[in-house]
This record gives sequence, structure tokens and C-alpha cells, in this order.
Amino acid sequence: MNDGANKFSPELSQEVMLRNSKLALTYDPERNFDTWRIEVSRKFKELLGLDLFKKVDPRLRIDYSEKKDSFHETRFIFASEENTDVPCHLLVPASGKPPYPVVICLQGHTAGMHISLGRPKFEGDQESISGERDFAIQAVNEGYAALVLEQRCFGERSDMRPKERRTFSATCHHASMVEIILGRTMAAARVWDVSRAIDMLKNFPDIDTQRIGCMGNSGGGTVSYYAACLDPRIKIAMPSCCFCTFEDSIGKIDHCADNYIPGIMKFFEMPDLSCLIPARHLIVVAGKTDPIFPFDSAKKAFEKVKIIYGKAGMPERCVLVEGDGGHRFYAKQAWSEFRRLSGWNK
Repeated sequence: MNDGANKFSPELSQEVMLRNSKLALTYDPERNFDTWRIEVSRKFKELLGLDLFKKVDPRLRIDYSEKKDSFHETRFIFASEENTDVPCHLLVPASGKPPYPVVICLQGHTAGMHISLGRPKFEGDQESISGERDFAIQAVNEGYAALVLEQRCFGERSDMRPKERRTFSATCHHASMVEIILGRTMAAARVWDVSRAIDMLKNFPDIDTQRIGCMGNSGGGTVSYYAACLDPRIKIAMPSCCFCTFEDSIGKIDHCADNYIPGIMKFFEMPDLSCLIPARHLIVVAGKTDPIFPFDSAKKAFEKVKIIYGKAGMPERCVLVEGDGGHRFYAKQAWSEFRRLSGWNK
């Protein structure tokens, strides 16, 4: 008997396993909410391998500081762990009154952080920027400071091995696999860099370290979400085109290796992690025709977030922005919600 399915394909059995996953720490209204949050936090850190990262002397260095038309820009570099430097750009508005709220702007799988700065360098960059991914410029135009950092595997931190040693086109693949054999994950490495970058903000007196937001699209959105889950200094998170169920996104659709956290679907789905964010704000941005983070599944995941925020007694602090398009950012709608929820423009 042949039902049309390839019984030899591992994807068939994997799809069944995903569908039937018994999530040991998924949201249960009968469970003590505060105890559950502690358990989720502990297990999430364990799965990420976050405890294997160690702080070092950041050795903060200023590359340059210069005045632009609408902002003052400082490029600096710091060490987030041993032998790991993180280049950053801090944009501070020329108008308004300090100290300014700051938005951490994270690019996804693009050519690098220059996309967030709206500065094309390579072929295809202008197309990336045209998807409203010049986040730092948008943040400054909103009256906020913007912190841009080069994420691991992108731009200035991309794979520098000789081409003959690279068999995958994705610049994140090899480094992500090495993190796994070290017992860590690329998601943890990027979240770690974000938290250490927040540490650096105390060195800039024009920045209000009590008002920190984090945003990004695609892979940058994923890191924004995870960083907000793990660092309470982030008061508002705006992940874009990344929030979905694991089952229907990375479980069924080809994604880069840096999206995967070993064993995570033994314990919880992506929306379960939102329990680590209340009473802070969460803006989920999703495109209705996004081909790699299906909108119906994103909406289903957000419905669970609403239930979790409601259980925390703060249902008004989360919102879903629905964009009439694909895998991109939706600036007008998203920033409108950001202004409303943060109250930072008053």
C-alpha cells in the first residue's frame, strides 16, 4: 500500500514527533504561575548553555565620535568574552533633551549592522534597507538613541576562514555548529553580547539606562525576544518576523542553524517564554504573507502570549502588529505601538 508518503524520509517521522511533543514546561493554568516562571527561566538558560559564558574586562575603546545632521555618532568596541570583540555604533539625537531612551537595533541575516544604519555597502544591501530595516535611523527619528551592534556571524564578524574550508553559504552555519559541540548555542552567544552591550551604556551619560528597548527583524527579532526574556533591563521588546510556533517555523521550514536550540521542544514552545517578560512590554510584528514564519501560526502563538500576560495581570502590555506583506519590518504601525506602550515620547 502506498499512501504517497515517503516512509524512508526522516522528515515524516519528525513531523509526527513535533506534532506530538509533550512539552514538560508549557503553560498550564493549573500550575503556580510564579513557580512555573522560575522553572522556565532555569531550563531556558540551561538549554541555551548560557552558564558557560563568562564576563571579562570589556576593555572599552572609542574608535571615533562625530556629529551628523540629526545625531551624534560614536563607534566603540568592547570585549564580551575572551577573544571576542563586539563593534558597536551609538547614535544620540541632536535634538531633544538628554538623557535619552535607547533602542538596541539588531539586524537579521543581512550583510551586517550597516543595514540598521541605512548605509549600503554591498550588492543587495539597498533591497534589505528598503524593507524598512534601517532601524537605528528610525529610532533616532522617533527621538530615541540607538545602539547598533554587529551580531556574531554577520558583517564585520562573519566567517573569515578561507573559502575552501566553507561548504555552506550561510555565514552562521559553522560557528553555530561549533557552539553546539561546546555545549552552548549561537542564540545564547548573541543574547550574551546584547547584555554586555547594555553594561557598556553606563559609560555614556546621555543615555537613560532605565529606559532600554530592543528590536530586530528575522534573526535579529529572535535575539530581541530572547534577550528580553533573559535581561530585565530591557523594558520593551519589538521582535519582527520571527515570532511563531517552533513546530510550524523552524520545525517544518528550512532555517539557518543559529535558530535551533537543542532539546527545546521537550519543554516549551516559543510563546511559553513570554512568561519571562511581564510586567514589561512586548510588541510582536508579523507579516501576513511571511513565507518562513507563517502568519496563522504566529497569530496562534500570540494568542498564547495574551493568555500568559493575562495570567500575569497585564494583558494590555502585549500587542500584535499585523503587516500587509512578507518578511520585512512595518515601521509606521510598529513605532506607533512602541510610542503608545513605552510612553517615552511624553
